[in-house]
Amino acid sequence: MNRMENYARLLVRVGINLQKSQTLVIASPIDCAEFARVAQAEAYRAGAREVVMRWIDEKSAKITYDMAPDAIFDEFPSWAKEFFNGYADSGAAFLTIHASDPELMKDVDPKRISRLSKARNIALERFRMLQMSNKSVWCVASVPTPAWATKVFPGVPAAQAVDALWDAIYKAVRVDRDDPVQAWRDHQAALDLRLAFLNGHAFSALRYKNGRGTDLTVALPKGHVWWGGGDRYEEGGYVFVPNMPTEEVFTMPRRDGANGRIVASMPLNHNGNLIEDFWFRLEDGLVVDFGAGKGADTLKELLDTDEGARRLGEVALVPFDSPISNLGILFYNTLFDENASCHFALGKAYPTCLSGGTDMDEKALLAAGVNDSLTHVDFMVGSADLEITGIGPDGAEVPVFRNGNFAF
Repeated sequence: MNRMENYARLLVRVGINLQKSQTLVIASPIDCAEFARVAQAEAYRAGAREVVMRWIDEKSAKITYDMAPDAIFDEFPSWAKEFFNGYADSGAAFLTIHASDPELMKDVDPKRISRLSKARNIALERFRMLQMSNKSVWCVASVPTPAWATKVFPGVPAAQAVDALWDAIYKAVRVDRDDPVQAWRDHQAALDLRLAFLNGHAFSALRYKNGRGTDLTVALPKGHVWWGGGDRYEEGGYVFVPNMPTEEVFTMPRRDGANGRIVASMPLNHNGNLIEDFWFRLEDGLVVDFGAGKGADTLKELLDTDEGARRLGEVALVPFDSPISNLGILFYNTLFDENASCHFALGKAYPTCLSGGTDMDEKALLAAGVNDSLTHVDFMVGSADLEITGIGPDGAEVPVFRNGNFAF
């Protein structure tokens, strides 16, 4: 079995943990069709009832953004809504191959992109809630494309860049190990030790500081829960891994509890546009000021999605000395870059990160301090000198990060 087949096997049997007679929906860029078909075949070998292929063509999407009538960017077709919600309600699993060109949409009107994204998120609010509450199985992974690879490895011929990016991905997802499945079990065991420490302390807040200018205190809601690695599918009672790779442990902040300044440590690729050298100032959880060296208009469109987009919905810890960070590669792909760095997310929080949260309605979640939004966008803040201090319910301070890495 070659490495591509091993990768597909890992995604289907560990990432999705596909069950006998379960339907799998695979979303893939057309440039990744070869790998998507390998994953399709692996899913049938694992006992899939049906594998539904959903092809993505971002170059065609750009033509639409550039040339379509303005009115369509506030619409989302009813057939597409039924596609996602219908398959989710039937218990299907969703494998998404994320491999976009980091700068394809740089000349597109950011308002058109944000309007269409908002229309989609409104139409698929139920679908998103099922996934964020572990009531639907999903996994996001990546496969190289020439456009993405040459951005990561500039000045290298496309074929060589693709090969180099394949090698980096295989290392990041542990496919380069003799037994990738066992490697993931060992990795989960290491994450579990960190989760036990963080959940055991039940911190009321975390304080962040580094030399880049981040100086922030983030309150955590009472009853918050830290997660990392695999999640448990509520309906089936089995474990799946939503992101491959993953190095993070994460929880939710209190929606009104962030105060201070955050300076991003990596560029953010959002909707095909790069946002670079950006920062936020927050008061009582709300972004009250921000700036960017590049992509400020795109950042503003993101923040203007709704009120919740100006608040934090995730706190994630990743050591600076970790497998992906040690590759020394800026991937321009959030799936990888967020797993090389501590990060936050603007927007919706995962209800699973609050004890009993998946059984609460919107009013109860809001009362508990859980942020809601139509968006959820991760951005990186980790650095080699990052210090994070946990503040206990009694005010006691406990080192969590020192010199960019876990202090325990």
